[in-house]
Amino acid sequence: MTASLVLALHLAIIAFNVAGCVLIPLGAWCGWRWVRGFRWRLAHLVSLALVAAQALLGRVCFLTLWQDELSDIAHAQPLIAGWVNRLIYWPLPLWAFAAGYVAVFAYVLALWFLVRPRRTPRA
Repeated sequence: MTASLVLALHLAIIAFNVAGCVLIPLGAWCGWRWVRGFRWRLAHLVSLALVAAQALLGRVCFLTLWQDELSDIAHAQPLIAGWVNRLIYWPLPLWAFAAGYVAVFAYVLALWFLVRPRRTPRA
């Protein structure tokens, strides 16, 4: 059960990162003001920086490690969890993930300057 919660958290973070990569430029093009929100843009940038840094250091994502530790190998996975695992975990070498994560981080860093976030005035 706990491994499934870690998997759900991992999937939510991946969805957040991917959605930001698509919605920021789309929102800038469509004139959506919320895509320039400073806090969520900073969270997006930091999240991808951590992913890229872990990969460059040759480390597997800590959520993957936690899920592995919490999983009971002897029991079969529920159907949905199996699908999500196959969606998230690809059989590629770590260097391939590192290259991809660094490229995505460079893209998000470029978006930081191309679609500048705005700080909201304090009340």
